Amino acid sequence: MKEGDRASIWWPVVETKTNATAGRGVVRPGHEVHIMTLSDGGSASVEVVVVGGGPAGLTAAVALAGAGVPTALVAAQSGVRDNRTTALFSSSVAALEAIGAWEACRADAAPLKTLRIVDDTGRLWRAPEVRFDAAEIGLETFGWNIENRSLVAALEARAQALPSLQRLTADAAAVEIGEDGVTIRLADGSAVTARLAVGADGRRSICRDAAGIDTQTWRYPQTALTFNLKHSRPHYDISTEFHSTKGPFTLVPLRGLRSSLVCVTAPEEATRLLQLDPAERNAELERRSHSILGRIEAEPGHGAFPLAVKNTRRMAANRVALIGEAAHVIPPIGAQGLNLGLRDAATIAELAVKARRDGADAGSGEVLKSYDRLRRIDVAARTAAVDLLNRSLLTDFLPVQGIRGVGLYLLERIGPLRRALMREGVDPVAARPRLMRGEALA
Repeated sequence: MKEGDRASIWWPVVETKTNATAGRGVVRPGHEVHIMTLSDGGSASVEVVVVGGGPAGLTAAVALAGAGVPTALVAAQSGVRDNRTTALFSSSVAALEAIGAWEACRADAAPLKTLRIVDDTGRLWRAPEVRFDAAEIGLETFGWNIENRSLVAALEARAQALPSLQRLTADAAAVEIGEDGVTIRLADGSAVTARLAVGADGRRSICRDAAGIDTQTWRYPQTALTFNLKHSRPHYDISTEFHSTKGPFTLVPLRGLRSSLVCVTAPEEATRLLQLDPAERNAELERRSHSILGRIEAEPGHGAFPLAVKNTRRMAANRVALIGEAAHVIPPIGAQGLNLGLRDAATIAELAVKARRDGADAGSGEVLKSYDRLRRIDVAARTAAVDLLNRSLLTDFLPVQGIRGVGLYLLERIGPLRRALMREGVDPVAARPRLMRGEALA
């Protein structure tokens, strides 16, 4: 969609996917896999199987096994270098501390003490700059920004130290759901059976397909570019989000004279930026940052992601609980994505641990209904907030621009409102599983 083709209020195209495969299993052929399993062609039986080895899946597996629940983690070793970073809220850091993974992360993480929102739209109605300071609500930091590879390495090291956790390093090829359990068949011929499967297998989740959980997707006329940057001026632990008419341009501190960047823009503009030679691209990124970090040099490696929202009708069904991007995908705005996924992981781990201690079935309908109820409001609220903010930047409709400007003005002027928003942002009242309060499940 070209700029001139936009309606006065921009509405996304919605796609709905209905699954009719619940209980029959889903097989995805043609996977190229790295085969390295505990026993080729063998089988194992555990209480819970986690499918997917990203940060959310690893957190769930470590939390479960750390509490003594026999757990299997099914995750192939990809070998792909992940250059992205994650801004972890203080509650997410508390969860990582509770499962024993944060100490290995600390040296690689940068504190986020101040958040700035700057209107860079150039429109007639411009919102005032808003600053959120962690000290205003009695916190040392809102959270910490860390490179994903450092976070995953710390979680994997913790996972290897847990005797209750079996690691199966091959792709999941099929998911078969029965009345009393779920079986994950691996690409190397082995299999693992459990009472509960935790689907942490991303946007194209075979766990979600096997459970028959429907999805709804809407797409934005935007692409998110991610870079890690070196710069000549210090960031002073301040994250700055410039709001433009094409989307946010967000600089988040890393250790030293480095920051991560998420640049959301139109797809054709993203293509143009990536086709520039390195010196021209560095100059363009410095211009868009208004030189607040001085001279900028983008490090090798970048990401490019078309923006979309994908939500599931339910977050659990048929002995499968979905976490992370298997359950919800939202734009990388406001650092909500992985923090939502970690809250998913903490919630299902707490419910499964309680079920085991009570002698109940961790994959029962009661447990899955509780999980869906506990996570639904948090996910829906965060998705709606991100969608509204992003849409307010894209629209040319003056009343919507005015509402956004007034909202930011009120946040800048009214201290109690600003402090309430900050507290809810880093530690949601309606979504506080024990791990997020820093309490171990063991």
